[in-house]
Parts: sequence; structure tokens; C-alpha cells
Amino acid sequence: MTTMVLPNTLAMGLTRGGTELRQFFRHREQVVFTFALPTILMILLGSMISGGDFGPGMSSGQMLAAGMIGSGIVSTSFNSMGIGLSAHREDGTLKRLRGTPMPATSYFIGKIILVAVTSVAEVVLMLAVAMALFDLKLPSEPAKWLTLLWVFALGVISCALLGIVISSVVRSANGAVALINLVYISLQFISGVFVTPISNLPKVMVDIASFFPVKWICQGFRSVFLPEQAAAFELAGTWELGTVALVLGAWCVVGLVLCKLTFRWTNTEK
Repeated sequence: MTTMVLPNTLAMGLTRGGTELRQFFRHREQVVFTFALPTILMILLGSMISGGDFGPGMSSGQMLAAGMIGSGIVSTSFNSMGIGLSAHREDGTLKRLRGTPMPATSYFIGKIILVAVTSVAEVVLMLAVAMALFDLKLPSEPAKWLTLLWVFALGVISCALLGIVISSVVRSANGAVALINLVYISLQFISGVFVTPISNLPKVMVDIASFFPVKWICQGFRSVFLPEQAAAFELAGTWELGTVALVLGAWCVVGLVLCKLTFRWTNTEK
């Protein structure tokens, strides 16, 4: 008598990742909204303020675009994870998956693949637009490419985990869309994404924003794509990359703990 051997957790997660990607790209409205909203906002706002000059070879449009590339990955991680999980919980997908041999870890590996692929695509799209319209330059130093990698990784992980957490707060997919977009847009305003430089914002707004990942993700991306003299326009007068790493790393830990405490497979769980 032969025994059926189930695929291992990683293999099942990779398969689930392919499924997640196919499902995502089949929903054209979701694809357009996820990728287009940050890019269109960058084009509109950057075009309106692109005449400003922050020094040799740096315009206000470039400063805004560099930060908005960072906020774009918040859309593909925090927003998509929170809204996607809420929809799967509401339509019973999570409940059905829980009753299958597939481990929960494999499901989340699939979600991580979706978030990683869409976040990379968002960065590439927004960077291409920023280079074409605002003359943003690719970094020439290896150290800046390394900074791009770790800011991207910590930003995506922390925001994806917080997306999982916020998905457990609401009871419907429609409620998730409203709440998550409200949080996302509000944090962009108070984090200096739409207002450049960030020192133009009221101090109380910046103080609140400093507790959350968006400000630090965008600051990290500005350090990659803008010249060193642009650091003078940050509140501390430097890029504070050590603080960027500390805050984003802390949110990865806090997000993981909150996920374990709040995650629900169904809306009826206490």
C-alpha cells in the first residue's frame, strides 16, 4: 500500500504564490488602483511643484518623486495585504483553506510572494516615470543600492504585517477598503510625502508620523535617489539611516507580535 506524500511547506507556499499572482492580475480594477494611484498622484503633484529649486541639479519634483516611490510600496504591501485578507475572510476562503492540508505558513508565503512581486513592479514603474518626467537619477554608488535593498525589505515586511493586523479590525472587505485607504492617505500627508520639504509641516504632525513606518520608508528612499545635500531639508539635517533601520525593524517585530495576537480565520472568531 502506497502512502501519498504531501508537498512540503515551501513548495506549497510557492504554488500558493502563483495562485495569488494569477488572482490579483485577473482583477483589472484592483491592478489599476494598486499601481496607478501612487503613480498618478506623483505625476500630478510633481508637475504642479516641479518648478521649485532645492539646489544644483535637484528640483522639488525630484524630492517629491523620491519619497513617493517609497510610499508606493506601502500601497502594494499594507493596502493590498489588508484588503486582500479581509476579502478572503469575508468570502470564506480563509475558512476553507484552514480545513485543507495546506499549512497556514504556506498561505502566508503565497501572500509574501504577491506583495514582493507587486512591490518590485511598483518601484520599477514609479522610478521609470520619475526618471522620464522629473529627471530623477539612478544611484551610482553601491552603498546606495544596498540602502535601497534593506529599506525596501524592511518597509515591505513591516507594512505587510501591519496590513494583516488591520485586516482583523474590520468585519467586511468594504470596511477594510475605507479604513485602510483613510490610514494610508492620512499618513502620506503627515509624513511629508505630499509636502516638500517635510519641515513645512506642523511639528505635531511630524511627531505623530515619526511613530509610523511611512515617514521612515520615504526618508530612506530619498537618501537613495537624491544627492547628499538634500539631507539638509530633513528635520534632523541628515538622512538618519540608523534610525530608519531601527524604526522599521521595530515595526517588523511589533507587527509580527500583533499578527499572532489578532489574526482571525473567520469573522465569527473572538
